[in-house]
Amino acid sequence: MGKNQTNLLQGTLDLLILRAVGDGELHGLGISRRIEQITRGTFQVKPGSLFPALHRMEEAGWLTSFWGESENNRRAKFYRRTKAGERQAGVETEQWATITQAMAHALKAT
Repeated sequence: MGKNQTNLLQGTLDLLILRAVGDGELHGLGISRRIEQITRGTFQVKPGSLFPALHRMEEAGWLTSFWGESENNRRAKFYRRTKAGERQAGVETEQWATITQAMAHALKAT
């Protein structure tokens, strides 16, 4: 992991996945690339973390999936956010906004 990359905090990955697929459907590698893009390279999600999270989120009803062809003509599983996933993204976004405000305040406190 490079000096500009950070370990994912507990609970961060779900929100990042929900945000990544918010613009449409992506396959696993596409989700990983999108997370790296939207975090400006801060987070790189490895398959060992990504795929169990995708499976769990699909079971929770936050994502739905289908098989299709990737941009290099390989069979790939594509994921799309559901209505429940949209609601969950909103809930988690609010929670993280509260957490980041509290941490910013704590870091400024002396």
